[in-house]
Amino acid sequence: MTHAGGAPVVALLDYEMSNLRSAAKALERLGARVHVAVRPADALGCDAVVLPGVGRFGAAMERLETLGFVGMLREAAGGGTPILGICLGLQLLMDGSEESPDVPGLGLVPGRVVRLRTERKVPHIGWSEVHWRDGVPLAPDGGGPADRTYYFVHSYACVPDDPDDILGTADHGGSFVAAAARGSVAGVQFHPEKSSASGLALLGRWLDGVRTRLAVPA
Repeated sequence: MTHAGGAPVVALLDYEMSNLRSAAKALERLGARVHVAVRPADALGCDAVVLPGVGRFGAAMERLETLGFVGMLREAAGGGTPILGICLGLQLLMDGSEESPDVPGLGLVPGRVVRLRTERKVPHIGWSEVHWRDGVPLAPDGGGPADRTYYFVHSYACVPDDPDDILGTADHGGSFVAAAARGSVAGVQFHPEKSSASGLALLGRWLDGVRTRLAVPA
C-alpha cells in the first residue's frame, strides 16, 4: 500500500457498533488516509488500526468475532501495529467485562471492565479533565486544564491488572481509568473525535507515533 505524501494509512473498523463519520473526518483532517474496514482483508497493509465502539460489550465482541476482526486485531497487536481503542473500543481491549460476564474480550491489555463505582448519575455524560501520568506520549505537553479535558459517555470503566498500563485517570465521584496501553495497543475511554481541540490534538499525537514507527527501518 502506498503512502501519499508520507500520510499514514489507518484502518477504521466498521462492525456496526459505532458512528464512524466523526472519527474518519478527524483522522483525515490530521493527514491520515482512512480505510473503513468491514472485513479483515480491508485492513491489510494499513499502518495502524482504530477500534471505535458504542453499546454493549457482549454484542460488540460477538460482532467482532463474526466478522473475523478478533483474530486480526490480536495478530496486528502481536506484530506491533499501533491500535487505538475509543470508548467501548478501550473496554474491548481488556480480558472481559462485568456487563457481559461470560464473554471474553480481546485480552490485549490484561484486566477487567467494571461498572462505575459512584454516587453520581450513571452513565457519566459530559466533559472531564484527564490527569495523565508523566511521560505519556498521548498526553499534552504543557497547556492548561482545557487541553486535558475530553468528552465522555460511559457506564463502565477499565481496571488494568498492571498499574503501569494506566496512562491517565479522570473523576466522576471517584477516580476511574481514562486511558490505558500495553505495547503498541492503547485506548481512551472518552471520545477524542467529539472533544473539540483537545481531542483533535490527542489524535494528532497518536498519529505522530504512527509516523515515527514508519520512519524506523524494519
